[in-house]
Amino acid sequence: MSPDQARAPRGAWRRFTAAWHRLLSFLLVISVAILVVPVSLQIFSRYTSLIPSYIWTEEMARFLFVWLIMIGSMVGMREGTHFIVDMWPRLSPRADAVLQLVSGIAVLVFAVVFVIAGWEFTEFAFNRISELAELPLWMIHIAWPLLGLSWLAFHGERMVDLWRVATGREGGARA
Repeated sequence: MSPDQARAPRGAWRRFTAAWHRLLSFLLVISVAILVVPVSLQIFSRYTSLIPSYIWTEEMARFLFVWLIMIGSMVGMREGTHFIVDMWPRLSPRADAVLQLVSGIAVLVFAVVFVIAGWEFTEFAFNRISELAELPLWMIHIAWPLLGLSWLAFHGERMVDLWRVATGREGGARA
């Protein structure tokens, strides 16, 4: 089954994940654009005397970079652009789907770890504020459980498609 067939909205869940993917892609572009501001301020203030040196820009850039990485990972999981080592490139579509299911279980385990540990991490930060930018720290830490939930949704959807190929309910070409 081609990636386009696998990603074609079939029901409410597929429409939801497609909309979530579009929102994440938009947020990825926005976060790159916003990240340019504090980094540019840091550079200009370091090399010119035209702009005062802002301390909060370093912390803000770090927080935006965390979100940029997390959102990029979510989008990459949905698009299947994450790094894969293809050890057996000449397998049949069914055998390939079975192998991908086995490796996909590890990804889902990591996603669950991100949700559980990420939520604990976020709870720890509920009443804390960053020192320089004075942002609530939970706004940064919530990225981890969101990453895990997104991976569960996107990779879980892919696992369902692979299961259909592995059980012969859908023929498929390698994705």
